[in-house]
Amino acid sequence: MSNRKTLVLDTSVLLYDMQAIHSFYGNDVVIPLVVLDELDRFKEKPGLLGESARYVNRFLDGLRNEGRLDLGIKLENNDQVIRVEARNSLGLIPDDLDATCGDNKIIGCALLLKKENKEALVKVITKDINLRVKCDALEIEAEDYYKDHINVVSDKQFTGQTTLYVSDDDIDKFYKNGTMDVDEDSELYPNEFVVALSEINNKSALGVFREGQVKRIPSTSLNESVGIDAKNKEQSFAMHLLADEKIQLVTITGLAGSGKTFLTIMCGLSGLFNDQYKRIIITRSIQPVGRDLGYLPGDIDEKMDPWIAPIMDNVKHAFNDMTYFDCLRDKGQIEIAPLSYIRGRTFNDSYIIVDEAQNTTIHELKTIITRTGKGSKIILLGDTDQVDTPYIDTRSNGLSIVLEKFKESEISGHVNLAKGQRSEIATLASKIL
Repeated sequence: MSNRKTLVLDTSVLLYDMQAIHSFYGNDVVIPLVVLDELDRFKEKPGLLGESARYVNRFLDGLRNEGRLDLGIKLENNDQVIRVEARNSLGLIPDDLDATCGDNKIIGCALLLKKENKEALVKVITKDINLRVKCDALEIEAEDYYKDHINVVSDKQFTGQTTLYVSDDDIDKFYKNGTMDVDEDSELYPNEFVVALSEINNKSALGVFREGQVKRIPSTSLNESVGIDAKNKEQSFAMHLLADEKIQLVTITGLAGSGKTFLTIMCGLSGLFNDQYKRIIITRSIQPVGRDLGYLPGDIDEKMDPWIAPIMDNVKHAFNDMTYFDCLRDKGQIEIAPLSYIRGRTFNDSYIIVDEAQNTTIHELKTIITRTGKGSKIILLGDTDQVDTPYIDTRSNGLSIVLEKFKESEISGHVNLAKGQRSEIATLASKIL
């Protein structure tokens, strides 16, 4: 029996990753006609959604030179056939489902293909959870688009620090020499923080793994006008990564109120005051809110104000005033850059903050990371257990993928802030609610 499958693609897959149309080697890819209609509604959108819709439309238009899309066209150097299914399948859609709904038309398409060839393996590929549930109820195989998923669960996610049990002599030598050798099989990553504990006594030491050794963590120098102190060792680790000019990419995860945003904006202002950076760029995904920027009044800064309110709250908490922050915005030293409008730009000598990065796809984060120019640092913030965007989850959101794929890089660092600092009630609510 052939392993070849008939894969029915949902619109969500093609909008999520424009390259998905090339990604099913050795299978027959069927695109229901309703998907083309839905793609057409996105082609004018800014950012990746519009780009993905336009790319797929142009690619299919180019295939028309190879033959008829309704009969199927085999891709060059790829044992994959792409076909557009336009036949009427309304009679196969169950009465309880709205036959005019796009998702239900995709279900009808899959049922038609199953009816035509009972031996064929027909599977719907979709990022839409509810569509997968509907398919299961109707005995249609369905699965997520797994190309970008990482194979770790949240409790095994890389935290940026590890605990090593060593001898008293090792700790004494570390305090004397500033370095500690580790076993080759210790599996430490570059810039991973180490909590060294004595196997016998209560001695301990903190270090960072670099160049094959655990080294003393350099002191963090911040501008005098930025008066912040680390509340715990994890915050101290984060401040070190944020201040280290050699680290170009920093990812910080943690629960609400753990200090991610506060530490990041304060270290950014310190770098601005010390002329380390010429400007601070603040961006975040606005897709989860469900409304386009155009619905909001005002210019681009005013439209973004509701989304950067957490940043502004932290500045107000630190300085008891927003005057200086507003002045820096007016001078262009602090810039708000919506993620949807960032393509094509280059940020040199900049401190780039991507807030709520867990609500972005890996393709959106790739767009912003590749905007990072010379002399710049980019910081991705978020809580990977609090994903609000449809179609992505703890294992497929952009932040989880970036911290996992960059953990072996010498120019990146990660830390997880596990303790809440906002208030006792906030910390308790994060744990029990």
